[in-house]
Amino acid sequence: MAIVNEDEITTGLEPADSEQQLQIPNELPVLPLRDIVIYPFMIVPLFVSREKSIRAVDEALGENRMILLASQKDLDKEEPGADDLYKVGTAAVIMRMLKLPDGRIRILVQGLARAEVESVETSAEYIRAHLHVVQEVLPPERSLEVEALVRNVRASMEKAINLGKNISPEVMAIIANLDDAGRLADLSASNLELKVEDAQSVLEIADTTARLRRVNDLLNKEIEVLTVQQEINTQARADIDRSQREFYLRQQMKAIQSELGEGNELAEEIAQFREKIEASNMPKVAEEEALRQLKKLERMHPDSAETATLRNWMEIMTELPWSKASVDNLDLIKAEQILNEDHYGLEKIKDRIIEALAVRKLKEKPKGPILCLVGPPGVGKTSLGRSIARALDRKFVRLSLGGVHDEAEVRGHRRTYVGAMPGRVIQAIQQAGTNNPLIMLDEIDKVGADFRGDPSSALLEVLDPEQNNSFRDNYLGVTFDLSNVIFMTTANILDTIQPPLRDRMEIIRLAGYTEEEKREIARRHLLPKQMEENGISARDVHISNTALTGIIQQYTQEAGLRQLEREIGTICRKVARRMAEGHKTAIRVSTKNLHEFLGAPKIIPEEVLKKDQVGIATGLAWTAAGGDVLFIEALRMKGKGNLVLTGQLGEVMRESAQAAYSYAKSRAKELEIDEEDFNNYDLHIHIPEGAIPKDGPSAGITLATAMVSALSLRPIRKDVAMTGEITLRGNVLPVGGVKEKVLAARRARVSTIILPALNKRDMDEVPKEPFKDIRFVFVDHMRQVFREALKEKVAPTAPASPRPQRVPQAASGRVAQAKL
Repeated sequence: MAIVNEDEITTGLEPADSEQQLQIPNELPVLPLRDIVIYPFMIVPLFVSREKSIRAVDEALGENRMILLASQKDLDKEEPGADDLYKVGTAAVIMRMLKLPDGRIRILVQGLARAEVESVETSAEYIRAHLHVVQEVLPPERSLEVEALVRNVRASMEKAINLGKNISPEVMAIIANLDDAGRLADLSASNLELKVEDAQSVLEIADTTARLRRVNDLLNKEIEVLTVQQEINTQARADIDRSQREFYLRQQMKAIQSELGEGNELAEEIAQFREKIEASNMPKVAEEEALRQLKKLERMHPDSAETATLRNWMEIMTELPWSKASVDNLDLIKAEQILNEDHYGLEKIKDRIIEALAVRKLKEKPKGPILCLVGPPGVGKTSLGRSIARALDRKFVRLSLGGVHDEAEVRGHRRTYVGAMPGRVIQAIQQAGTNNPLIMLDEIDKVGADFRGDPSSALLEVLDPEQNNSFRDNYLGVTFDLSNVIFMTTANILDTIQPPLRDRMEIIRLAGYTEEEKREIARRHLLPKQMEENGISARDVHISNTALTGIIQQYTQEAGLRQLEREIGTICRKVARRMAEGHKTAIRVSTKNLHEFLGAPKIIPEEVLKKDQVGIATGLAWTAAGGDVLFIEALRMKGKGNLVLTGQLGEVMRESAQAAYSYAKSRAKELEIDEEDFNNYDLHIHIPEGAIPKDGPSAGITLATAMVSALSLRPIRKDVAMTGEITLRGNVLPVGGVKEKVLAARRARVSTIILPALNKRDMDEVPKEPFKDIRFVFVDHMRQVFREALKEKVAPTAPASPRPQRVPQAASGRVAQAKL
């Protein structure tokens, strides 16, 4: 290892031992250098510690005292080889050598000439190179370019010194009197503290003019860096001077204010904070912490960054409603009246809310469960929470949790962070102005999680009545009592909610509305709201009940009411335009002129199949947007008994199909299926609309019915829809989402619905009036399903799989995923 001592670098410009007096041989030992490039005529002390390098020095001293100095490409490599050294180095003579007690040697070398390596011999002892001396290309005499470059280099070196570059006066004196352009370039480059790559690029240039030009470029770059560095130092010095001046002036101002008997703004603000702390009636622990921080604020500089942070904390602490609460309205009759005014139907949910109010009337601080309203979009979950707050005379605050993926959004940020703030729960209480508002946590099923924490886990404390009486926000640093707050949550689906979080909530399902309910809600709520928003009155427009039914059936397909409200809003805007144009009489909207306001029907209600067909069964599905009808197609074709499943079916649905196929195969004789058909025919199961993922176990009996129909050539009744899970023994198991599914069947105009027998208990949630013309069949075995759904066997025909007669719908009318 060769280490240079920069303090002992000398210029070595006297050519006493130059190549003119010493003949440089064609073969020399090599001394690899780590972090320096040595030019000709430089005298440099080097420390050598590597064994091979020490032997190379010994070999040079034993021969002619000459050695080749070559820089390494990789500074960290301990044993460089031929490919690790630059091809151009400097042939040098060892002037002195001193052995040190630690085993290293110190040598003093002087560069003689540039040398290019032709080949390298790497022996076990040291590295030896075959080389030839690189002859310099001298510039023409009296070259104007060289003269200009020499002047530029000298001027740049002077400028570098003025900008703070540490170059000794002796070197500058030599540069000022040096006329040799090549040596001027080498001397300037050696004093610029260049990187090894840049210094090596100067060494490799034999042409004197080009080398001087390269050094001039490197000097200009160094001057730019030095200029920026000086500007930074000047700015920092100016900032320090300004801060000291401001401090001095501020102390003078404080003394003047003291003489005049005037207090400063911070002192007045601290006095206000102290009054607010006393008036807020905080818990003892919170009050002690607030007073401690207030004393800390008194000792701080008014304009420091920490003062601003602490001031913000004090403002939030004093603005929080520690003891301010609203008085609950516990008049059950009035509360029920408000709920009926705001919402039509939903009797079960209203009863549950009135029960909670009754308990609150009898017990001062009950620990009631957290209500979670689950249902498709647009069924009124959030507005129901707002109505509950109005019935209780409590403040209502809505927090949207959709897309929240940082735990600090719930628990708050620590005050040490820039831009720290309390969590959303504390912000909601501050916004409400009371410590007992109703906080609606919207879209709790869409909470995310990443490396910053899991907000769902933080919500466990918020939503647990046993824990939230001492909720600790990271920003406040003290506990806040949330037990007086009524929390309600909303979700579209339950699958994405963590089980511990779901366990803390009472689930209340809002399945959707029937046509009759939608028509009544539109008449009572949606139409008056849209008329008010569009500046018209009931005297200006009249929409008949048949027109409302037409809007529901032909322009919307949803479990909720949002699209229906948009369509009614469209009608109201067109009426408003006619009134603005001078129309005097009331405008009547009926089924005959409905298309004039809304255009051609967007959705024709889903109808059942036109006729009984072999291999096509009608199934019922449940999605996050409500119920839906799916047609399952089965087709047999010549093959080897394979079961083919298409339509983007999920793993659970594929297993249901396999179970149904195994059941049909095991009951072939009973089902009037030729057993040889299972070996001679392939069975293809397809569910249309293949772009929509479909999964779930409740399509089992529908799949089995379609398979048996295709294999036995027995048609399926066109007006029968079904749902249920199948076992290998043919038993029918219960499924979920019954209300949503039967509502979808009602929209599809089916006359018979087959449900598992154990789902009969769910019929209490289904309104009776809209389904009085539909026959419900409850089954517990596949034999009953086949008896109701399959007709007698027909004569064999050519294989065909006609598609069900469904009207194409807009992409927005479908859901992202069907769960059967």
